[in-house]
Amino acid sequence: MTVLEMFSQSGILTLLGMGVVFFFLIIMILAMIALHAVVHALKWDAEPAGEQPVAAPSVSVPAEDSGAVVAAIAAVLKDKKAL
Repeated sequence: MTVLEMFSQSGILTLLGMGVVFFFLIIMILAMIALHAVVHALKWDAEPAGEQPVAAPSVSVPAEDSGAVVAAIAAVLKDKKAL
Protein backbone atom coordinates (compact mmCIF):
# COMPACT_ATOMS: atom_id res chain seq x y z
CA MET A 1 0.00 0.00 0.00
CA THR A 2 1.51 3.31 -1.03
CA VAL A 3 1.50 6.52 0.97
CA LEU A 4 -1.00 8.07 -1.44
CA GLU A 5 -3.42 5.17 -0.94
CA MET A 6 -3.02 5.42 2.84
CA PHE A 7 -3.79 9.17 2.75
CA SER A 8 -6.80 8.49 0.55
CA GLN A 9 -8.12 5.84 2.92
CA SER A 10 -7.53 8.01 6.00
CA GLY A 11 -9.36 10.92 4.34
CA ILE A 12 -12.33 8.72 3.54
CA LEU A 13 -12.42 7.38 7.10
CA THR A 14 -12.20 10.92 8.49
CA LEU A 15 -15.08 12.15 6.36
CA LEU A 16 -17.12 9.06 7.21
CA GLY A 17 -16.55 9.56 10.94
CA MET A 18 -17.43 13.25 10.75
CA GLY A 19 -20.56 12.38 8.77
CA VAL A 20 -21.69 9.87 11.40
CA VAL A 21 -21.20 12.40 14.20
CA PHE A 22 -23.03 15.11 12.24
CA PHE A 23 -25.91 12.72 11.50
CA PHE A 24 -26.15 11.77 15.20
CA LEU A 25 -26.24 15.44 16.22
CA ILE A 26 -29.04 16.15 13.74
CA ILE A 27 -31.04 13.19 15.08
CA MET A 28 -30.45 14.33 18.68
CA ILE A 29 -31.59 17.89 17.92
CA LEU A 30 -34.74 16.61 16.21
CA ALA A 31 -35.48 14.34 19.18
CA MET A 32 -35.09 17.25 21.59
CA ILE A 33 -37.42 19.42 19.53
CA ALA A 34 -40.00 16.61 19.43
CA LEU A 35 -39.69 16.06 23.19
CA HIS A 36 -40.17 19.79 23.80
CA ALA A 37 -43.33 19.74 21.69
CA VAL A 38 -44.72 16.73 23.57
CA VAL A 39 -43.97 18.23 26.99
CA HIS A 40 -45.50 21.55 25.98
CA ALA A 41 -48.59 19.87 24.47
CA LEU A 42 -49.21 17.83 27.62
CA LYS A 43 -48.62 20.93 29.77
CA TRP A 44 -45.95 19.18 31.85
CA ASP A 45 -43.82 22.34 31.78
CA ALA A 46 -46.24 24.50 33.81
CA GLU A 47 -45.89 24.87 37.58
CA PRO A 48 -48.84 23.75 39.69
CA ALA A 49 -51.16 26.67 40.54
CA GLY A 50 -51.15 26.03 44.30
CA GLU A 51 -47.39 26.02 44.75
CA GLN A 52 -45.46 29.26 44.83
CA PRO A 53 -41.69 29.41 45.12
CA VAL A 54 -40.62 30.08 48.68
CA ALA A 55 -37.79 32.53 49.29
CA ALA A 56 -34.94 31.28 51.44
CA PRO A 57 -34.79 32.94 54.84
CA SER A 58 -32.06 35.50 55.17
CA VAL A 59 -29.35 34.88 57.74
CA SER A 60 -28.34 37.85 59.82
CA VAL A 61 -25.23 37.99 61.98
CA PRO A 62 -25.70 39.52 65.44
CA ALA A 63 -23.68 42.67 66.14
CA GLU A 64 -21.51 41.05 68.81
CA ASP A 65 -20.46 38.28 66.42
CA SER A 66 -19.37 40.71 63.71
CA GLY A 67 -16.89 42.30 66.15
CA ALA A 68 -15.35 38.87 66.78
CA VAL A 69 -15.06 38.26 63.04
CA VAL A 70 -13.34 41.62 62.52
CA ALA A 71 -10.91 40.84 65.34
CA ALA A 72 -10.09 37.43 63.86
CA ILE A 73 -9.45 38.93 60.42
CA ALA A 74 -7.24 41.63 61.93
CA ALA A 75 -5.22 39.00 63.82
CA VAL A 76 -4.67 36.97 60.65
CA LEU A 77 -3.59 40.04 58.71
CA LYS A 78 -1.22 41.03 61.50
CA ASP A 79 0.39 37.55 61.39
CA LYS A 80 0.73 37.78 57.59
CA LYS A 81 2.55 41.12 57.85
CA ALA A 82 4.96 39.70 60.45
CA LEU A 83 6.09 37.01 57.98
